[in-house]
Amino acid sequence: MNLELSGLHHVTAVTADAPGNLAFYTRVLGMRLVKKTVNQDDVRAYHLFYADGAGSPGSDLTFFDWPQSGRERRGNHTVSRTGLRVPRGSLPWWKARLEAHGVTHGEIHARFGRDVLHLEDPEGQRLALVEDDAPGHPWARSPVPAEHQILGLGPATLSLPGLEPTRRVLERVYGLRAAGDYENPDAPGTRVHVLRMRQGGPAAELHLEVRPELPIARPGVGGVHHIALRVPDDQYVAWVQRLQGLGLPTSGAVDRFYFRSIYYREPQGILIELATDGPGFATDEPFESMGERLSLPPFLEERRADIEAHLKPLE
Repeated sequence: MNLELSGLHHVTAVTADAPGNLAFYTRVLGMRLVKKTVNQDDVRAYHLFYADGAGSPGSDLTFFDWPQSGRERRGNHTVSRTGLRVPRGSLPWWKARLEAHGVTHGEIHARFGRDVLHLEDPEGQRLALVEDDAPGHPWARSPVPAEHQILGLGPATLSLPGLEPTRRVLERVYGLRAAGDYENPDAPGTRVHVLRMRQGGPAAELHLEVRPELPIARPGVGGVHHIALRVPDDQYVAWVQRLQGLGLPTSGAVDRFYFRSIYYREPQGILIELATDGPGFATDEPFESMGERLSLPPFLEERRADIEAHLKPLE
């Protein structure tokens, strides 16, 4: 079997303010809350999934709610910026919207042949709106018009003290391919190296920026916990066997109910998850009302009363 990853699956970040997080991503960025659940390893913390109108794999930006966490110390060994794709030509509209809502943002600029607009959410989570030609799945109840809505993830930027350890793993283990490089405007004189998965385009790219002068990032609010890459459902077992067969220290197979996963921390410390496209977010609630109630996987359902008692209302 020819094993190939098909793109970004999700990025999971950290918030200390779940209600504010919900308000920003649904009311300002116009994304759909497609799953309101809990961190399966820390059931007193929300796990919120924002996506396109269909809850498509590759459109999920998710958050663990950890109010006790301190702020992230920015640095390397981490995912430093998450791309969100928007329709081509929509960045001027987005810039005006961000200004109207008082959102911290930069200027529209070109990066790797695409127009990009950097911004930060209220907790300092670093994002980038990236123009793309891909078709989308609009959410009818979004406050953002369909022609401007976020299409999905990509690309994601990884900040690293060195290039080779991470590049070797991504190319030799995960099968990513070099797609070029560009000058890093945040560190003149250095290059950002672009690696691409099968389908290509910004939805399937990782951008590796080498920043040895930065301190080691300290995880926390405003930072990214891990990044997940898409595995076709019928290749999942083969990918688990591949990573274990290479002697890598992985999590082993993990069933997250909405998708199946395997985790590996690459040599420079970034946690990489491989996740299947299915079964999907509508597996335990109607598609039309996804995200409106607290969803729990079957193995947590018997603990619902206790879990709900320790969660604060989001609105």
